[in-house]
Amino acid sequence: MKKKIPASAVTPGHPDHNILSSIAADLNRRAMTRKPKDRAGPLHDILPPLYRVEIDGVIRTPLTGRRSYAQLEKVERTYIGMLVEMMLRAELELPRGRKLDTRLCGHEVDIKHTMGTSWMIPGEAVGHPLILSAADEKTSLCYLGLVVARPQYLRGGQNQDKKTSLRADAWENILWLYRERAYPPNFWRSLSDAQADFIMDGNSGNERMKRLFRTVQGVPIMRETIVDVAKQKDPTRRIRADGPRGTRNTLLAEGILLLSSNYDGPLMRELGLPVGDFVSFTPKTADELDTARKAGWPV
Repeated sequence: MKKKIPASAVTPGHPDHNILSSIAADLNRRAMTRKPKDRAGPLHDILPPLYRVEIDGVIRTPLTGRRSYAQLEKVERTYIGMLVEMMLRAELELPRGRKLDTRLCGHEVDIKHTMGTSWMIPGEAVGHPLILSAADEKTSLCYLGLVVARPQYLRGGQNQDKKTSLRADAWENILWLYRERAYPPNFWRSLSDAQADFIMDGNSGNERMKRLFRTVQGVPIMRETIVDVAKQKDPTRRIRADGPRGTRNTLLAEGILLLSSNYDGPLMRELGLPVGDFVSFTPKTADELDTARKAGWPV
């Protein structure tokens, strides 16, 4: 994404204010009233984690050995844009448009996503409101905004697909729903090649799980990473107690706690850990051990 983004000029009196503010209110309402209730919340809370899911679903590190977005083929990068568009429609229950992606507040609206520095706008979207989504893998920051694709906001030239983009001086006409919002970084990029290879060379799902949680401690690990590493049906079984040879019990015997946000969120916070789907942690100090014991862990 661009390093310098101007402040939005879309305030009362701006020609696009009424249109964009009504669409913004509609999107926020949809986010806050999602069902079930535990999946509802502000846009800036519910959407950012989903970028990681869509991007990693294409990178597929354990299968392909690739560890970053930069290693994807051009067609795969395009596919991520399609996945994010579908994710936004599904998560916010956006109705289908007649000509463009959706129809909101009486307007045909197109959804565009970029992993780069701007959005490619098709000719049929000119003159219509756009939902602009962006994710930056280098910074792990994401963006969501609205703009009306007025001809005067667009560059004169078109590419071979007859698409254009916003002029640099037209970015002030974007109404931001959120910007520079952190989303989970790619887990595998945080590891060295040697660490990743060590984890994935385990000869069973249980062994790979044990290697994962021994190697990576104090860091949130998403369920999608568990699925990638287990490479088996019912992957979360690999992290249950499951008898003396189960991952959780084996790690506990080594003094390692395998914490789940569903059950151990308060303990994660007491220990000063980031709250994620799963976090591995070895308590060492007397205070840490006492805190874990009070929470019911036999350490």
